[in-house]
Amino acid sequence: MSKRLDHILVVDIEATCWEVGRQPAGEVTDIIEIGVCPVQVSTLTQLEKRSILIRPERSSVSEFCTRLTTLTPAQVEAGVTFAEACQVLEKEYRSAERVWASFGDYDRKQIQRQCDETGVRYPFGPRHLNVKTLFALVRGLPHEVGTAQAVQMCGRTLEGTHHRGHDDAWNIAGVLIEVLKAARG
Repeated sequence: MSKRLDHILVVDIEATCWEVGRQPAGEVTDIIEIGVCPVQVSTLTQLEKRSILIRPERSSVSEFCTRLTTLTPAQVEAGVTFAEACQVLEKEYRSAERVWASFGDYDRKQIQRQCDETGVRYPFGPRHLNVKTLFALVRGLPHEVGTAQAVQMCGRTLEGTHHRGHDDAWNIAGVLIEVLKAARG
């Protein structure tokens, strides 16, 4: 499979979550949203933002999760399966051929974990960019910062709802664009 360097797929996931110590017995963290924002490398522009809602199969959306993400049980029940969401990434975004990015390693690890646990083919190739680490390195920061702080440091405004996948992917893409501009000099 050839590498495609035309777009970087910025991905942000949301997953079922609970207050500390409140995870119900037998429930396992499920991805409930994959937000995608492709960045066109030649122009360093965000192309779109998309939310792929996913029906959880091994857990349910808690009140805490709804407060954090704004996603309700009814919204995600109307979503696609995790396997179908991965197919969307592969078919519509050619995710296995493109570089992809997320803010930190949580998203990469959670997608890999859920693929391994459910037998779904991992939708990405081996080229992942950790925007959180890249941003800290390019800015010469002594430690990594959160998404909202990185957006602010770039002189941008946090758009949409924080902890919604498509909005976070859009904001992370903006940070990545600033990192790429700095790298290009």
